Amino acid sequence: MKKFEKAYIITVDMGYGHQRATYPLKDIATVPDSIDLEDYKIINCNNYPGIPKKDEKKWISGQNWYERISRMKHLPFLGNYIFGVMDYFQRILEFYPARDLSKPTIQLKTEYAKIKKGLGRDLIEKLNKNPLPIITSFFTAAYFAEENKYKGDIYLICCDADISRAWAPLDPKNSKIKYLVPNRRVSERLKLYGVESDKIVITGFPLPKECIGKDLKILKENLLRRLTHLDLDGRYRKKYQHTLEEFFGKKISLAKNGHEPIHIMFAVGGAGAQRELGIEIVKSLKKEIINGRIEITLVAGVKKDVSRYYQEELKNLGLLDKKNIAIIYSESKKDYFRKFNKTLNKADILWTKPSELSFYVGLGIPIIMAPPIGAQERFNKKWLNAVGAGVSQNDPKYTNEWLFDWLKSGWLAQAAMEGVFDAPRNGVYHIEKNVLECRKSQIEDMHLL
Repeated sequence: MKKFEKAYIITVDMGYGHQRATYPLKDIATVPDSIDLEDYKIINCNNYPGIPKKDEKKWISGQNWYERISRMKHLPFLGNYIFGVMDYFQRILEFYPARDLSKPTIQLKTEYAKIKKGLGRDLIEKLNKNPLPIITSFFTAAYFAEENKYKGDIYLICCDADISRAWAPLDPKNSKIKYLVPNRRVSERLKLYGVESDKIVITGFPLPKECIGKDLKILKENLLRRLTHLDLDGRYRKKYQHTLEEFFGKKISLAKNGHEPIHIMFAVGGAGAQRELGIEIVKSLKKEIINGRIEITLVAGVKKDVSRYYQEELKNLGLLDKKNIAIIYSESKKDYFRKFNKTLNKADILWTKPSELSFYVGLGIPIIMAPPIGAQERFNKKWLNAVGAGVSQNDPKYTNEWLFDWLKSGWLAQAAMEGVFDAPRNGVYHIEKNVLECRKSQIEDMHLL
């Protein structure tokens, strides 16, 4: 069996989820000479150098439409109605009773109609001149690769804890696409959609290597420090001291955290939704931020308007120049992911809606869940609850009250450890082995969900 050193990594510049799934694979990414990418060789299928103008216009139109509707959701009555229509076409049907769900949806037929008209043909013609394996996190890219007779293997990373029919091709049984999935539920779901089981590998979601380290060195260092912050009175560590010492391979301190700030990261979605929630949290914790008990990082991503909004609101609150509060913003997704991962290594809590970031609990960081937006996120929330690594937010106006109750009880420390024990963390390594070494590498002991 032929082995490879590199692969073509294809994603889409739309939101964060698809690109966050491919960023950890940057070390094995390459491009043909006909695509002019320098140090960061991950291909965005909707805006790569040399993309035909007609293709670019189609992608821009779709992205603008999606982001506009996502931002409208908070509007009373009309916003929920419009978002509900879009969400209906992306809906995920109930899993039980088990039944044949292979009938194509309108959304899927629409994607294939675009492909029949030439969407993606230019990219595949370029890649076909030296057909390395393709790894993509966007189903449309997998479909146009197959429809345009790509000569190499095609791998599709699934980015949520459950997926709609759009993630399986029109003719699943005769497709060559291979699936790299985050959990058992997605594996079983694909079978209901008609995908053959030998084309599905449970790898786990690809998490950043810089947050894991060799032999989990970075992950364990971060988690050991994090536990003292999340377990203020030492209750969790005392109760599970033997288990923790077995995992960490060293004696666990039961000392209380009396001086280091608890670091919260609040992240908005790719469309900039829920930005107001970040300021509600800051307002509730203002006193604790000033006295050094809490540190907050507001994650604006690549949205300049969100960054400006946070700067203005923090200025109004008299907190803009405080050392215990920061904003993550970058003009490029690559730089944003780098900053995000670096900060995540220092953070104690990730507060966000249950997006693809749900899988980051595998790094040992608990998630406080903001309300989900859309069908995929509702299923991600269900998965987080099943794993025990995510907790739904209480009223953000009273964060200064309920958050410290949780920290004193050790509940968030328990959530952090549940994530490490029960959520997959080595997805990026499993994916590289499957694709580059052409050998099956997967997680065997997965939960039902």
